[in-house]
Amino acid sequence: MIRRKSISRRTILRGAGVGVALPLLDAMVPAMTAMADTAAAAKNLKRIGYVYVPMGFNPKKWIPDGDALKELPSSLAPLERVKDQLTVITNTDLQNAYPGSHATSNSAFLSAARAKRTESADYYNGITVDQIAAKQIGQQTQLPSIELSMDLLSTVGQCDNGYACVYQNNLSWASPTQPLPSEAHPRLVFEMLFGAGGSPERRAAALTKRASLLDSVNLEIKRMKRSVGPSDRNKIEQYLTSIREVERRIQLAEANAKDNPLPDLDRPVGVPEAYSEHARLMFDLQLLAFQGDITRVVSFQLAREASTRSYPEIGVPEPHHPISHHGNNPNKLEKVAKINQFHVSLFAEFLEKLKSIPEGNGNLLDHSVYMYGSGMGDPDKHDHTNLPILIAGGASQKLKGGRHIQYDDPCPLSNVHLTLLNKVGVPLETFSDSTGTVDELFDPVNL
Repeated sequence: MIRRKSISRRTILRGAGVGVALPLLDAMVPAMTAMADTAAAAKNLKRIGYVYVPMGFNPKKWIPDGDALKELPSSLAPLERVKDQLTVITNTDLQNAYPGSHATSNSAFLSAARAKRTESADYYNGITVDQIAAKQIGQQTQLPSIELSMDLLSTVGQCDNGYACVYQNNLSWASPTQPLPSEAHPRLVFEMLFGAGGSPERRAAALTKRASLLDSVNLEIKRMKRSVGPSDRNKIEQYLTSIREVERRIQLAEANAKDNPLPDLDRPVGVPEAYSEHARLMFDLQLLAFQGDITRVVSFQLAREASTRSYPEIGVPEPHHPISHHGNNPNKLEKVAKINQFHVSLFAEFLEKLKSIPEGNGNLLDHSVYMYGSGMGDPDKHDHTNLPILIAGGASQKLKGGRHIQYDDPCPLSNVHLTLLNKVGVPLETFSDSTGTVDELFDPVNL
């Protein structure tokens, strides 16, 4: 007879000021159940993420030909290895983002709401879809949601066309009057996920004292490995190796920053100097959060609206915002496409990592769904029609991949939001200005 005891999905390895969650293990399924139950448990781990990119796109290098993703256009080419789990949606819009602005592009992306035009603190937007999801599926995890960005400083005052900067700074809103600040510092995100506690001084002292997060839970790790089978031991070791690698990269970034004799007021210690390395770290932290079931809801602002960030590593040394006002100049449009492709490449790397991690009868990507896109279409016009929208993952919920959904008439982006909310277990009939659901996204059979 099989008498093994199941391990709780909420099991956390405790150490000195830290807690390390575990990935889904076979031993977390009650004794005497089949692997099918493990698959069912993984299927129920519905995760949803949102990645925002600013200032629209160059549609000629983004929109695929036809309904099937046979050949990806250049801006989407980095997604080739995951295109079987990718859907491109063309001609969605955000009517409530008008009059066109950078501020409303960002504020309406997840809320589909009309932001109050104000330069003061009486701002008013709408609750965002990530927070609607967090109230439903986020209550089962350590963190209901996490809000991430790449910009370390938030601007204040009036930022764009009479709108307060709060609309550009914050992608997520818990209520119409409660914007949620995002975190861009990898070390602080790492500690939010795994713990450190105390003041900045105490955290710094603790970091100096220990060589690794995992050192303080080493005995528990060994004990846990003895109590599970070979397959689970491999899963634990792979997950812990990933944690060690992320921590190593953060520590390397801190060491490099400390050794740099030049002042850097905009880049606190621990943030990689290269944008791409910073973005990869932030994506890897999302992966760890999902793998350990620390959270099931993520929003990530990959760059901020009206950003003057340049990308010399891809041959675009000019600031992004001025280039986006292309005036149909072929040279500027080509550079917009290069930036689009660069951002997509970072997202593609993340999706490939999700796909490489087994879970149940599939992988992490199968049991997660991500929306990637912008609240702006043509940046030269500041319009909010024909938005660049990608949906990735969700195979466990029968998401149809390898497809291009094209609308003849603009479809409210809120329809896509409503569809994804329903699929992750949030049964709403309407959301903002939605007119229905995007049934084409999923097979009719709901497993």
